Amino acid sequence: MREPAFWHRPPTWQSRLLSPLSMLYGAVAARRMAQPGIKAGVPVICVGNFHVGGAGKTPTVLALTALLHELGEHPVVLSRGYGGRLPGPVLVDPAAHVAADVGDEPLMMAASVPVVVSRARADGIGLAKAQGASVILMDDGFQNPSIAKDLALIVIDGGRGLGNAQVFPAGPLRAPLPPQLARTDALMVIGRGEAGEAVASRVAAAGKPVLRAQLRPDSRVVAALAGRPILAFAGIGDPQRFFRTLRVSGLEIRAERAFPDHHPFSADDIAALVQAATRDGLTLVTTEKDLARLRGRRWDHPELAPTAFPVTLQFDDDMAVRALVAQRLSASRRP
Repeated sequence: MREPAFWHRPPTWQSRLLSPLSMLYGAVAARRMAQPGIKAGVPVICVGNFHVGGAGKTPTVLALTALLHELGEHPVVLSRGYGGRLPGPVLVDPAAHVAADVGDEPLMMAASVPVVVSRARADGIGLAKAQGASVILMDDGFQNPSIAKDLALIVIDGGRGLGNAQVFPAGPLRAPLPPQLARTDALMVIGRGEAGEAVASRVAAAGKPVLRAQLRPDSRVVAALAGRPILAFAGIGDPQRFFRTLRVSGLEIRAERAFPDHHPFSADDIAALVQAATRDGLTLVTTEKDLARLRGRRWDHPELAPTAFPVTLQFDDDMAVRALVAQRLSASRRP
C-alpha cells in the first residue's frame, strides 16, 4: 500500500470527506483493543506503532533481541507474516522459505533470531515456547488484543510523526489516539524532527517514558559503495527515509524508484531496474527487507544484482532501555 499524500498534510477535503468512515473504523478498533488477551506464560514484549506503514519496528525488534541476549534471555519473535501465504504457526527457515511463504520481515529477521509466523498470533505461542522462548517479542500487533502484553513499546519516526493524526482512512492512525496512548507503556522515537517531538510530548504528559534511538548504516557497506553512482529502490513504508539515509551517508544517488510497502517485485520490475542501471552505469542498492523479497529471483547478469544497505538501531540511552525491559520482565514473573 502506498500512503496518500494528504495523510501527511493538515486536514484537507479528502480527510474531511472520509471522516465518517474514520469514526466508524475508529470506534470498532477502539472496542476491539479493549478486549482482554490470553497470557502467554512467558513475558511478551510488543513492538508496534500508532499508525499504518513503516516506522522502524523491525530494527527495533532486532536491537531488543540483542539486548535480551545480553540479559541472559532467549527471545523468539512472533509475527503475523504479512505478505506470506502460510497461515502458520510455522518456524521460519531461511534456507527453505521465501518471502512469499512467510513475509519479508520474518525472513530477514530469521537470520538473527528464531521467528514464528502465525496469522492468528495467539496460535503461535506454543511453537514459540517449544523453541525455548523465555521472552516472546511481537513484531507489530499492538492493536491486536489476542495476546496480553507485558511491555507495549510504540515506535515512531521522528521526522514523520503521526501525519495529520486522523484515523484511517482519513489519516494513518490505526485507532483513535487516546485508547492507544492508554495502552502504551513507552515510546521509542527514531531519528529527530518536530513531528516526533510533538508525539513525545503527549506521551510524556501521560506519564509514560520516552526513549530515543538512531538508525546507523553499516560502515563497511558505505565504504564499498563510496564513489559509485547509485540507483536506489525500495518497497517499504517510507522509501524516502531510505533514500535520505543513503544521502546522509555521503553516497551518490543518481536515481530513485519507490514501490508500495511489501511490493512483490515482478520480472518486469526487475528488468526495468536492470535496464536503467545498465543504461546509466549505476549500481542497484536496496533495503535488506526488499532483498529478502528478491531472494531466489534469477538475475541474467549476477554482477547487476542489487546490494543491500543494512541499518541497525542504536539506542541513545542503552541503560534506560535495559532498565525498562528488566523491570517489565521481573514484574511479569512475579508470583
